[in-house]
Formats: sequence, C-alpha cells, structure tokens
Amino acid sequence: MNDTFDTTATSDTTATFDRLDTALIVMARYPELGKTKTRLARSIGNEQTLRLYTAFLTDLAQRFAGQKYDLHWAHTPADVDYLAFAATLAPEHTQHMWSFAQQGPDLAARLHHAFQQTYQHGYQRTMLIGSDSPHIRHTIIDDAQAALDDADVVLGPADDGGYYLIAMRYPYDVFSGIPMSTPVVLHMTIESAQRQGLKVRLVEQLLDVDELSDLQRLARLLQEDATLAPVTAAHLATLREIISL
Repeated sequence: MNDTFDTTATSDTTATFDRLDTALIVMARYPELGKTKTRLARSIGNEQTLRLYTAFLTDLAQRFAGQKYDLHWAHTPADVDYLAFAATLAPEHTQHMWSFAQQGPDLAARLHHAFQQTYQHGYQRTMLIGSDSPHIRHTIIDDAQAALDDADVVLGPADDGGYYLIAMRYPYDVFSGIPMSTPVVLHMTIESAQRQGLKVRLVEQLLDVDELSDLQRLARLLQEDATLAPVTAAHLATLREIISL
C-alpha cells in the first residue's frame, strides 16, 4: 500500500513510500561547526568534532537504511533539508530514508513527539536511537524489535545512566518529568513506565559518546573490531595523538 509521510519541517518534502510496520528513528543534529557535540569539542576541537559526528551518522545510515524497517531521521535544526544531507551519507539507500523535524521545548518533548509522529502514520512499532553510539549492531535492533512482542517499553541502557535506545508500540508518555542528560534517566523512565502499568524489557548496555573519555573507550573498542563502525574507526585512526591513545 502506498502511503504519504507528511513531514513537519518546512524544508522537508513530502515522501511517498511502501510503508513497513516498523520505524527506526535516529535522533540527529545537522552537523554545524561550533554547534555539534560541544562538550566533546572542548577536548578535540570544533572541526574534528564535526568530522567525527558526520562519521557517526554515516555509519548509522549505511547500517540501518534498507532493512526490515523504515529509517527516519528526526532532525534539528528544523529548517534544514536533512533528507538531502542524509542522502550524501548513504547514496545507495536514498529511497529507504525519510525525515521529519524534532518538535518540542526540551528533549523529553522531542522524544515523545517522535513516537507520536510515527504512530500517527500507522507504524505498529517504533524503535528510536540516539546518534552518539555509531557501533549499535543489527542484533541489538533485532532484539528490541522482538522484545516488543510482549513488552510495552524496551530500553537500551547507556553506561552513563541514560539510554541509547527506546522502543514502543504506542507513544506512551514515559518522558515528562524526567531530568534528561542526568545519571537517573534510565531509572526514572523505568519507574514512570511501571507506574503506568507498562511492561519494560532491557536490551544490551552500550556506551554513548559525550566526553573525551567516552571517545577513548569507543576508539579502543573499534581498534579491536572496526566492523562495528568502519567509517568512525577510520576517522579515529587519524586522531590517535589527539585523543591520547
């Protein structure tokens, strides 16, 4: 069945596609010098951070576009043509990617809006990931998708106390009142879900990259297995002196 995904960003075009029953959303920023991963940029500089984040996005685009789910980029800022940018990351998968702008005054509201967006367009399951873990594997996404058979909320814990993945079949509000970007996010999200009578499942824990120490850990991981994020691994190989490996 052909369907229309009516994007909310003024720069995005309306896309027509044969819809699958599952959406994978990547919450992402358009790479801009001086506005991308500012905490990390204080350690390695704005230009290197920009290139590194673009490598993250490239790995995610090339791994997850064209799979058994529809790949959507929930982007910020709203006034960019993110789909045109995403097409440069994985040109062979342009027809398998769509985009819409993030909406809301804070991260909690933007996360909730993303789930509402895909639910309103008929998706039976939505999985959402951040863009700070370029080494997310297919098996993790598959596990999250399968977990939704008997769970209402599926979470991928991050090492910092947050989560890098959240999946739901319905856009439950498990976001309001949660102090995002703090070490209690995962714990409070689980509590919020349980108060609403929702069943929660966890998948594998991963690190996400916010600080230099996180980047150093990722670099060591990719030295052992570059296939986890090959574009990122190649870029990190040029930064070994900068990140003191």
